[in-house]
Amino acid sequence: MMPPLYDPARHEPLAAVEWNEGRVRESIAAICGDAESGFEAGRLWPMHPEDDEPGSPPDGVLRGLMVGAAGMVHALDRLGGAGLYDPSLDFAAIAGGLHEAARTSPDEEGAGASLMIGASGILLIAHRLAPSVATADALAAAIAANAKHPANELLYGSSGTLLAARAMYARTGEKRFAELWRASARELLNRQDTDGLWTQDLFDRHDRFIGAAHGFAGNILALKAAPEWLDDAPAMEALAVATARAFAIEDGGLASWHVVPGGYTNGKPPRCQWCHGSAGVVTSLSTLAPGDDGHTALMTAGGELVWTAGPLAGNAGLCHGTAGNGFAFLALFERTGDELWLDRARAFAMHGLDQVNRLRAENGLGW
Repeated sequence: MMPPLYDPARHEPLAAVEWNEGRVRESIAAICGDAESGFEAGRLWPMHPEDDEPGSPPDGVLRGLMVGAAGMVHALDRLGGAGLYDPSLDFAAIAGGLHEAARTSPDEEGAGASLMIGASGILLIAHRLAPSVATADALAAAIAANAKHPANELLYGSSGTLLAARAMYARTGEKRFAELWRASARELLNRQDTDGLWTQDLFDRHDRFIGAAHGFAGNILALKAAPEWLDDAPAMEALAVATARAFAIEDGGLASWHVVPGGYTNGKPPRCQWCHGSAGVVTSLSTLAPGDDGHTALMTAGGELVWTAGPLAGNAGLCHGTAGNGFAFLALFERTGDELWLDRARAFAMHGLDQVNRLRAENGLGW
């Protein structure tokens, strides 16, 4: 008997709510307004209770890109710039003060120069909102400092700062950022195992993760962002396609991926979310080998698994939530042009809006 491809207890039934663009725009504006109302000049955005984990800073202030003030100002500024709401905060001023505050205050354990948690993400947003030579120099130094990080993954490791280097080259045209990218990529590829995975030295553990946040899929996403800078991009891509196939678990037109090869010894089913499992694998790897029908079929099977599992229970966000899983559908729409995937993304979006409202009512604040 085939073991389960996902854990139904982690998911909830999809709400039967039709796509409504007007409601979506109103909801985005409401979410942004709620986010701005939570800002405190001295404390930025106080940490939500659900984000309080081991290693969180004692002062309860998160400044990073993934869970913190840098991500907040980045998202709010982008949404305001798209005309989806009318901002009232000075995002450039907030972002400009984050790096020094993070440098002199307690920070999340191991954040260092990383993109998603540490200095690189903070500086990348500060430079976008208020470009300066000093900020670009500090970011270049942070990227260089993270090149040999032992995590070998996206959130803390060098693949995250690969994305920062690529973004800065596109923004400034400065060759130093291309060279920083190449140096980090060579180091990362030199550490790759022969089967295509990497070993992650993270949180005092050594694991070989497959997914997007901490493993193989996220590394490939970063490496694929600048194939023209790789010494042998076709070989990298071919190995990535073969690795995705080798570690897939397929059954009845569905495809899933364990957190680690073979699954954990506790026998729990694979996760189905952005950080670990099909949603992140599909989102990260869907642009590989565009003419390969076999890879298209595998990515499609992964998307079918995400749809079959349904929205994540009790979380509307990216890493462990409904929005993160919805990105897999958008990736498949981009790859195939089939509007079925756009319809499914919209269905998850509408469900996610209801989750946001439900969670705000339960917790008394936005998350």
